[in-house]
Amino acid sequence: MKKTSLSDIAKSLNVSSALVSIVLNNRGKEKGISPVTQQKVIEKARELNYKPNMLARGLRLGSSKTIGLIVADISNAFYSKIAKKIENVAGIHGYNLIFCSSDEDPQKEIRLIEMLRERQVDGIIVSTSQQESTEFKHLKKENFPFVLIDRQLSRVSSHYVGVDNFDGGFKATEHLINNGYKKIGLLRISPSYLKTINDREAGYKAALKKHGIRFNSKLIREINCKNIGHDVRQVMSDLLQPPQSINAIFSSNNNVAVACMEYLNEMNIRIPQDVALISFDDIDLFRFSYPAITSIAQPVEDIGEWAFNILLEDITKASNGNWKQVVLPVELIQRRSCGAFFNSK
Repeated sequence: MKKTSLSDIAKSLNVSSALVSIVLNNRGKEKGISPVTQQKVIEKARELNYKPNMLARGLRLGSSKTIGLIVADISNAFYSKIAKKIENVAGIHGYNLIFCSSDEDPQKEIRLIEMLRERQVDGIIVSTSQQESTEFKHLKKENFPFVLIDRQLSRVSSHYVGVDNFDGGFKATEHLINNGYKKIGLLRISPSYLKTINDREAGYKAALKKHGIRFNSKLIREINCKNIGHDVRQVMSDLLQPPQSINAIFSSNNNVAVACMEYLNEMNIRIPQDVALISFDDIDLFRFSYPAITSIAQPVEDIGEWAFNILLEDITKASNGNWKQVVLPVELIQRRSCGAFFNSK
């Protein structure tokens, strides 16, 4: 079925396409077109089921009223909640959202950025998987609006919204120590170069040092983001046996924590009587599991709202070229998985 065009509407009303375009772009009053004529154009457009070409409109007006969001892992509830908040806030301001996942693939991320720019988005919000900052330096050079969330690149000045990952790592580890655990395994997630994960590890080490516990590098293991279930099984099997014999786990990622829960349940290893578990990032599952899982909660909705508002300032040139760096606090959510209600450790 042929798509209705501006010329179709114009022909049916015996007016010019330019007049129809002016009316449908809400400029009829400005151009002195009578209210009666404006109403006829609008009614005819509805009758013919006219759908505007948003790409062409964006090119013409210099704004598509659309933004892009690229996250590292669409399956992670953390990113889904951020996306929902950004979509809601963007809608209030008349913006649409295109939501993409890079699957922790730096090359796919670059392709997604190119695709979004080809679609004439006004700006992008990115949880980057890049190790180098080259792509974002190009965006800066071209004055293209973007905001990094969750993950920060050290070699490029940019808008950024995230949390205090060091403090989160410190709080998680100190909570375990205060509950009597000394042999604490840390499960990182790849890619290894992510500053977010490195900051959480630095917090873990700082807590051990504060409490006089000797750091043991063998208790830190990396989980491949592409193969979480398999890697967790192998790593946990080793860490729970001599000579490591850990009695607590700090998972730096919620998906890794879920895999730990599954493995421990399969092996009939009790939480927290046999091994304690704490996760960075709080998800609904942790509240309803048995036992409920202690976690470091991030202010997800605040991250999403801050990110959109900063991007909007950049799009509308209200930022005055100043780079905003927003680091939000995290919160320790105490539940049963770290032995707070048990005295056996």
